[in-house]
Amino acid sequence: MSLTNTWLTQPEEIFSLGSIVPVLVIENVEDAVPIAKALIAGGINVLEVTLRTANALEVIKEIATNVPEAMIGSGTVINPETLQQSIDAGAKFAISPGLTKELLAAAKESKIPLIPGIASISELMTGIDAGFDHFKFFPAEAVGGSKSIKSISGPFPNIRFCPTGGINQDNMGNYLNLNNVSCIGGSWLVPNDAVANKDWAKITEITKNAVAAARQFTK
Repeated sequence: MSLTNTWLTQPEEIFSLGSIVPVLVIENVEDAVPIAKALIAGGINVLEVTLRTANALEVIKEIATNVPEAMIGSGTVINPETLQQSIDAGAKFAISPGLTKELLAAAKESKIPLIPGIASISELMTGIDAGFDHFKFFPAEAVGGSKSIKSISGPFPNIRFCPTGGINQDNMGNYLNLNNVSCIGGSWLVPNDAVANKDWAKITEITKNAVAAARQFTK
């Protein structure tokens, strides 16, 4: 990835650390560390905490401080301001649902890698022109699913994707079987009822099952 900055972590490293990236919406800061540890116990250490809650940045800070083995990232980064806030909170990478020229420009000067989101060929070409070759494909199921991503591999054979949006254990193989998909993102690993009941063991069990299921699609 040919950007002007030198990142401590490169997007390809993040994509290679595991087949599944949990997409986390965490309301309460006190749940942050138990959720992170439950996921790690299940075999996943790359975590995306979305900036969809009032406490999201504090959640990222809590995990970054207390669970150093986690590769903690910030999701729903939509502008240079939220990118900088993510860095300040301790995020090691950032993911956006889409892309703008302002956000891509800020990423070139950032200390952490940004994985921009795309849903169309035009957006993909904008990202490629800015020097990116690793993208989030979102919302995957709503914009053509695995068939859409597969078709992109023809004109853009060197681009790698992490699709998210509507993906679960039942359909993840449709994506992980594709040569241009390195990993997938999903929220099913941390169900609301498990969090409400503080049932961290359930999260670990779900994670172990998902990791085991994903192994059959390892390329």
